[in-house]
Amino acid sequence: MKKKLILESGEVFYGEGFGTELETAGEVVFNTGMTGYQELISDPSYCGQIVCMTYPLIGNYGINRDDYESIEPAIKGLIVKEICDLPSNFRTQITLDELFKKKNLSGISGIDTRRLTRILRNSGVVKGKIVNADADENTTVEELKSTTFPTNQVETVSTKTPYANPGRGFKVVLVDFGSKLGIIRELSQRNCDIIVVSHDTTAEEILLMDPDGIMLSNGPGDPEDNPKALEMIRGLLGKVPIFGICLGHQLIGLACGAKTFKLKFGHRGGNHPVLDLEKNKVSITSQNHGYAVDQESLKGTDLIETHIALNDRTNEGLKHKIHPCFSVQYHPEASPGPEDANYLFDDFVELMEDFKSQEPRIKNQE
Repeated sequence: MKKKLILESGEVFYGEGFGTELETAGEVVFNTGMTGYQELISDPSYCGQIVCMTYPLIGNYGINRDDYESIEPAIKGLIVKEICDLPSNFRTQITLDELFKKKNLSGISGIDTRRLTRILRNSGVVKGKIVNADADENTTVEELKSTTFPTNQVETVSTKTPYANPGRGFKVVLVDFGSKLGIIRELSQRNCDIIVVSHDTTAEEILLMDPDGIMLSNGPGDPEDNPKALEMIRGLLGKVPIFGICLGHQLIGLACGAKTFKLKFGHRGGNHPVLDLEKNKVSITSQNHGYAVDQESLKGTDLIETHIALNDRTNEGLKHKIHPCFSVQYHPEASPGPEDANYLFDDFVELMEDFKSQEPRIKNQE
């Protein structure tokens, strides 16, 4: 099945298709992870994106039932140098190609992924389309230039109805902007009683659940496309401890008066070093984001910068000066990636414990 990848900038890459024969368009980004392609494919934060894997061999350990991060993939397509048709791993159940056929996803292999990555690093992320080999290239380029992708990506991947993951510990409301299952796993390991709610749930509705803490999840797209979430966060600040991850981190920044901007080519992979400014400690982290909090815009807000990326010095963490609220841009739940930063879930539990012990005094002051 001959296919080609066409970028809106005019570059064309010829290769072999896998998965479905359908054409697919999206924002072309790259991921530097050597493993974790199953988690990546099922990560809702990749909604609307075609992902280029920089590691040359993908699919070599197959697909298994345990490593999904969502029930249905939101990714638009996958670009690889070489796809493995004969995976070798004791957990393997199906191949990557079989998964893409089952989920009606398109992929392309056999292209120069290093060249593509250099293009994305130099020019920034661009729109692209995986098409059949006989598709007209000039027509496709013009189509891509005039295409505007939807801005309701969070609505697309967020749960429509609340659901529970019971536990006997602290009650945590997880606001689902495109949450990975890894977040639920980490909270469950700490025996939290979890209620997952939709992205448009109001602060009043959340407070009626009487939570001990709020988790703001990861998710796709531009954080500025979620004004209702900002109102919700402002209504919760100071009333209950808050922990934000990735998009949740950016939304906390916006809700407290900071600004966000789009990175040239984003951070995507499992090998990104981050410095904790308070502990003077470096963690190797899993990341997947195309936007960042503007550090200059933190001046005059009640937010303190707590972490920075060592590759480009952009913001990676925030803490509120007054209220029990903190956030990180990276993924402490990993999945895939290193688990250096999963201690942050323990910090969240300690924050809930501290707030719980002070709650009577706070209510008396009110």
